[in-house]
Amino acid sequence: MPERSWPVRWVVAFGRFWVDFLVGDTPELLVGAVVVLGAAAAIAASGSVGASAVAVAFLPLAVLCVLGISLARARSGRR
Repeated sequence: MPERSWPVRWVVAFGRFWVDFLVGDTPELLVGAVVVLGAAAAIAASGSVGASAVAVAFLPLAVLCVLGISLARARSGRR
């Protein structure tokens, strides 16, 4: 295989860094965070009167649920 040029090597290394940084050992936390943020944004954008307040209350509770699920999976040893 031919040697890659330095810009290609740099882009590949940069991409690998971000995948390792964001995913790390627990990809379910990345997926959970994206889902929670998307759901909170959808709630806030719904246009009803108290939607922003509901989104603000929903966000920490949903994050705690995602963290609890991740912790339960780690304690049970399922991977």
